Amino acid sequence: MTTEPSRTVEVERKYDVDDATHLPVWDAVPGVDGVTSGEHRALDARYLDTADAALSHAGVALRRRTGGPDEGWHIKGPREGDGRLELGWPLGDSDAVPDAVTTVISRWTTDPLTPLARIRNDRTAYLLTGPAGVVAEFVDDRVRATDLRSGIEREWREWEMELGPAAPADAAGREEFFTAVEDAIAAAGGRSAASGSKLARALGF
Repeated sequence: MTTEPSRTVEVERKYDVDDATHLPVWDAVPGVDGVTSGEHRALDARYLDTADAALSHAGVALRRRTGGPDEGWHIKGPREGDGRLELGWPLGDSDAVPDAVTTVISRWTTDPLTPLARIRNDRTAYLLTGPAGVVAEFVDDRVRATDLRSGIEREWREWEMELGPAAPADAAGREEFFTAVEDAIAAAGGRSAASGSKLARALGF
């Protein structure tokens, strides 16, 4: 397995939505002139942490996820400004945490890791495109989560909008984009997410 991870800075917003809510209409979103048909992805992620939740307390998430174009081992770092750095490695041939991943998380903890949560996600992904390419990716997620410490299961539906390579590069442009997105989401019946991450919601936060 390569020790050099992929690096992505995620800039995204999350929204809560009811089970029967129809998808938003993106006609008024600046810079968007097309939307792809939905691509289905069956995602299955297992999150790990120490017994005292050292990674969670540091704002870090470690998972092994199968399914989708970026399946593999992922470390999501603490939020910095409007984004969050995600590092990724291939799945490899074992369920054990790869040495390269252990090396990175050692800056936060060297204690043993145990299963924390399993999150299965029936995702449909749409690309919002403009003249310069992909402005953002919108995903419609139907989530089934298990808190592996307590055995409690939770289900919900949520939407995410993540900026793409052709998104506005300046803060004002991003704010204008997300304002229009949130207007469209509110018109469809969505609302700002009550929880900051799927993992937090899986654990009851």
